[in-house]
Amino acid sequence: MKKYLLSVLTVLLPIITFAQDKGLDEKVNDAFMPIATWWEGFILTRVPIGEYNIPFVVILLVVGATFFTVYFKFPSITKFKTAINTVRGRYVDIEKHGVDKLYNNDEALAVEDIPNTIRDESAHGEVSHFQALATAVSGTVGLGNIAGVAVAIGLGGPGATFWMIVCGLLGMSTKFVECTLGVKYRDVGSDGTVYGGPMYYLSKGMKEVGFGTLGKILGVLFAVLCVGASFGGGNAFQSNQAAVQISTLLGLSGGSNGVIIGIILAVLVGIVIIGGIKRIAKITEKIVPFMAGLYILASLVIIFANFSDIGFAFSLIIDGAFSPMAGLGGLVGVLIVGFQRAAFSNEAGAGSAAIAHSAVRTKYPASEGVVALLEPFIDTVVICTMTALVIIFFNINGTDAQSVFNYTAEHGSSVILNSNGNTINGVDLTSMAFDSVIPHFSYVLTIAIVLFAFSTMISWSYYGLQSWKYLFGKGKTADMVYKILFLLFVVIGAAATLDAVIKFSDAMILALVFPNMIGLFFLFPKVREEMKRYLGAISVKREAIKDGAEDITKHM
Repeated sequence: MKKYLLSVLTVLLPIITFAQDKGLDEKVNDAFMPIATWWEGFILTRVPIGEYNIPFVVILLVVGATFFTVYFKFPSITKFKTAINTVRGRYVDIEKHGVDKLYNNDEALAVEDIPNTIRDESAHGEVSHFQALATAVSGTVGLGNIAGVAVAIGLGGPGATFWMIVCGLLGMSTKFVECTLGVKYRDVGSDGTVYGGPMYYLSKGMKEVGFGTLGKILGVLFAVLCVGASFGGGNAFQSNQAAVQISTLLGLSGGSNGVIIGIILAVLVGIVIIGGIKRIAKITEKIVPFMAGLYILASLVIIFANFSDIGFAFSLIIDGAFSPMAGLGGLVGVLIVGFQRAAFSNEAGAGSAAIAHSAVRTKYPASEGVVALLEPFIDTVVICTMTALVIIFFNINGTDAQSVFNYTAEHGSSVILNSNGNTINGVDLTSMAFDSVIPHFSYVLTIAIVLFAFSTMISWSYYGLQSWKYLFGKGKTADMVYKILFLLFVVIGAAATLDAVIKFSDAMILALVFPNMIGLFFLFPKVREEMKRYLGAISVKREAIKDGAEDITKHM
């Protein structure tokens, strides 16, 4: 560990020296902006449909998510209870040992035999369902839920919130498909280490259905893009907004503060990512419930404090979704903004979360698929909606909300006018919204934001590292190179402005959609087979218990 930290500090020392130069933040951003602008334009290539030019990636996400929702008979509703029970461990016995060994034959294991078979019979994997979910949620529940919602409302008005929610509900089906495949086609090393994600189900799964060459190409493409996404949306965007909040709270100014804050964050992240998925899972399973609970509690305080305006806020959301204000690009324009921001927030269709879910301990891939359903629900349907309500309440503030939001229509950018006539954006807006009801809550929000950013960065470091391993092998040297590069991007993100970071972040994460969704369209029948197998195992267990068998989970 000392050797690792010494290597990191050796790379960071030149940055620390240059950080004393006035205006370094601006220099970093000036160098970063042209790359970010070109990449965003390339990924968000628009397709003319009637009078609208719609980004092709948004079309792919909407069509794919809608198809999976219908094909799997609305799993976001029909499998929600199963998902909760799976996370609670109601089926951990059959997932660990298989239903036939426990409930489906005359020589089923007795309760007293179970402890003696755990070592030999346990399923492959490194983390529990809850740990896998916590790690994946920590990778998605981040600054996209705080700053991203503000940007969505700034670009598309309150109506964008409605389409974010719709995207979240549809995204639950896509997440179910990709995470089931992630477990089904994962690799397990001789030491029990799991290697999984879209790059594996693209290469192995596509070969299984007769498209091996295409699968290899898509797998490599995904891995390359995922490494880039880990540097951008999973890293630079998070450190950027954390640095903004810390600087604002402490009243810091000057060109080098972003870099200095980034270096501090990089050191903290570096200490954690040395330990791999097990250490990351142990930390995220503690951080995620705390930070999500803190944020939701504060949001509820503000929502109930503005209880009389709830109806008006939802009317703004619904009316804005179907009757958008002039200048916002019409109905399709608002829909595009909502779906784009939601995709950045919950990453359904990007395939990134399947990397974390692949590490779960289970014999039934679909068991983790249903658990993954909960991720977009928590991220987009719950937390993003609460953030949107808080921001809308702040902008209403006893004035004519329509005239307030008309400012956005005129300017067409991620800028919102509050009741005092100030223009603010990103995380600053959300912070001010909370502070207006809960005095000095900005201090608490700063802690939450840093935790959001920190947990997202460590989760994405795992995603990127798994992709890096796929490309360059599983050696220690390759691991070291990736981790050092990742930590450098923590510093770069903290130094760059929101405009440059958000362009690069959106494009890198959305770029993952192309290879991943192609694979999902080829492999979704495999998911149906796995779902039948898992639901069948649950049914066998239930029937056995009805016939008098004892529920073995009570003894595990």
